[in-house]
Amino acid sequence: MKRTEIIKIDPDNPDIHEIKRAAAIIKNKGLVAFPTETVYGLGADGLCADAVDKIFLAKDRPKGNPLILHIASPDDMPQVAKEIPPIAKKLIQTFWPGPLTLVLPKKPHVPYQVSAGLPTIGLRMPDNIIALTLIAETGTILAAPSANISGRPSPTNAKHVVDDMWNKIDLILDGGSTSLGVESTVLDLTEDPPRILRPGSVTYEDLTDVVGEVQKPLGGQEGKLSPGQSYQGLKYTHYSPGIPFFLVEGEPQAVIRRIQKEAGKYRDRAEKTGIMSSEENKEQYHGYADIVKSLGPKGDMTQIAANLYRVLRDFETSGIHILFAEGYSEAGLGFAVMNRLREATKGHIIYA
Repeated sequence: MKRTEIIKIDPDNPDIHEIKRAAAIIKNKGLVAFPTETVYGLGADGLCADAVDKIFLAKDRPKGNPLILHIASPDDMPQVAKEIPPIAKKLIQTFWPGPLTLVLPKKPHVPYQVSAGLPTIGLRMPDNIIALTLIAETGTILAAPSANISGRPSPTNAKHVVDDMWNKIDLILDGGSTSLGVESTVLDLTEDPPRILRPGSVTYEDLTDVVGEVQKPLGGQEGKLSPGQSYQGLKYTHYSPGIPFFLVEGEPQAVIRRIQKEAGKYRDRAEKTGIMSSEENKEQYHGYADIVKSLGPKGDMTQIAANLYRVLRDFETSGIHILFAEGYSEAGLGFAVMNRLREATKGHIIYA
């Protein structure tokens, strides 16, 4: 069995000696979990097929699900991208480093496993000094999906990585909690106009302000294979908390009443019930559920997104039998939050 080491590291001023230790592991085809601004990534040498294979093994990740490549500078892009169109340069200038992944045609030497056989790759430059220093020290490009077992909520702190990856990987760099909490926006630049394949913290509105027309994600059976989210969640399960989970959408007061009614039914049958709510509505669910947890104020989608996966994991280990969650407005970052909630519920949506 592999023995995992964990190292606490200052998120603002990382110890270069510890970073060099982590880089040496990656150079030797090992696996290192590290923080980004979105979630913790599981890093390996993205240009070494043997190292990339270890990611799939540790995560129990389906081989048909492509990986995102992480770079330390836009200057690294030509190593793996066949073409870098002018629109990419505009997006890079505005959003990098940051939570935006760009899908571009790949060069032939990129391992088959990274792209799942597709002619494209996803590239991003994370906005985290630990991540950027680590990538630079390795001297390569890192393949780095989220550092969790496939099908589990993505990790937003080192404890989540320990829960899923202990003794499966070589090292965890504990740089504290991530700031954004949902994975990067994935934008396909091989389409014209470009299409969002996965919503994230760089919103539809942000993108249209910079480049004009942008297509929203395809729905239904048209879902398209994307780095980080294959077939829009149709082929593989993402973000599931491991318990029956229902999302309630509709007019705000109707949502509250419907959650009260549905949760009350289960509680009357002596089933332990949980409710995930906004801060404003939390008190209205007391007496209707065994555990009520707030994601944050309805008006602060940044906080709600940052708390989402942590709260899902808290519920998963709380012993409840069923979970209900409120829906949110899909404006701005709410689009990404609702995307993750709908995937986590596996389509179990109640319309109030």
